[in-house]
Amino acid sequence: MRFRLSTIGSYAKVQGGFAYKSKDFLDNGRFKVLKIKNVRFGIVDYEDTAYISKDIADKTISYSTSEGDILISMTGSGPNAPQSLVGRVARVWANEPKSWINQRVGRLILKNINSIHSDFLYYVFLLKSSQEFLVSNSSGSANQANISGKLIESLPCPDVNYEQSKKISRILKSLDEKIILNNKTNETLEKLAQALFKSWFVDFDPVKAKEKLKQEGGDLDLIAKELGMSKEILELFPDEFQESDLGIIPKGWELKPLYETAEYINGSSFKAKDFSDKNEGLPIIKIAELKQGISAGTKFTLNDIKSKYFIDSGDVLYSWSGSPETSLEVFKWHGGKGWLNQHIFKLNFDSLQQRNFTYFLLKQIKPLLISTAKQKQTTGLGHITVADMKRIKITYPDNDVLKKFSEQINPLYERSSKLIEETGTLTKLRDALLPKLLSGEITFKGQT
Repeated sequence: MRFRLSTIGSYAKVQGGFAYKSKDFLDNGRFKVLKIKNVRFGIVDYEDTAYISKDIADKTISYSTSEGDILISMTGSGPNAPQSLVGRVARVWANEPKSWINQRVGRLILKNINSIHSDFLYYVFLLKSSQEFLVSNSSGSANQANISGKLIESLPCPDVNYEQSKKISRILKSLDEKIILNNKTNETLEKLAQALFKSWFVDFDPVKAKEKLKQEGGDLDLIAKELGMSKEILELFPDEFQESDLGIIPKGWELKPLYETAEYINGSSFKAKDFSDKNEGLPIIKIAELKQGISAGTKFTLNDIKSKYFIDSGDVLYSWSGSPETSLEVFKWHGGKGWLNQHIFKLNFDSLQQRNFTYFLLKQIKPLLISTAKQKQTTGLGHITVADMKRIKITYPDNDVLKKFSEQINPLYERSSKLIEETGTLTKLRDALLPKLLSGEITFKGQT
């Protein structure tokens, strides 16, 4: 059975966000304001929000969000910039902060809560055909495309009853909730690992503790316990510092150019003529694929490419070009075999110890890399060049400490990698089920 088509407007209307003035915004506070940049694919990004006062928040309470809200970016880009695509849709998930929506952020308001489940409409927006409909009917330019509430309400939508919509959305939502849980668990694992990296290699906590012990006396076992490590690990650290071009660093450690912490291989440059028809061959991995995996917009090639550009699950990649705040990042790739596009480094390592150190090093110095890229930023884009990486020096530990750090951190790294891989599998399953469930191709017992 195939569902007949109606429109989103048959079930809901679009509420536009409030037109806050620039003078209303604060640098920090309790009351977050979501702009179009905060509406990502499926989720709301709360990291970089504006804020308003309690007084303004109270006066615009009708624009505050709650769990289950469906938000739409009504301004964005065309298909050439998929990360900022117009018509991006996010759901407000459980335990997320109440926020206020700014102008050009739309929200769906059900006309009758008993006619359809709101989550069903959310999944309608995730269909490839829905995204293409909104982009192709947008107005403006490729760099600033706009869609109206009227256009959104005209989006084709399966004609279903409440029970049908509830059953379908419950299946898809269960997969999304597992994906979100995996992502949150992964964030926790990353924070634990980053905290250890910072303590050992940025704050030099073990070295400072041993230096103090050497000068003032004390119990090494007690100090090790306070640092959350064994006495044997603490004994690996030096008990004094030495001068360097970066200031004082642990004695016996060295300064090393960032470029020497791995072999950094830049991806290949692909042209339109390289793309295959019908997605034949291997996928070309660009920044978009690093962030959202293989998708309908991914290009493939059958060409014979140099082996150094080949990547597979488990590889570590660094995106060195793009919007500095959102594109410069180190990634664990778990999307299978592919060819690496330009503007992304593949990192080759001599050892497991080097991989574990360099991965978390790139996480730690992300603010420095963003700042460096911004100094050369043009038309919104910034870059980290090989020259930058040769100039930037980092403190590199001796082999004993490096080995011990890897032993401590590797279980977290591997568990995080398994979660990323599992999330990729769940995402593929959800994306495969999505069009089949929403078209009526897959039906339930007793469904009419």
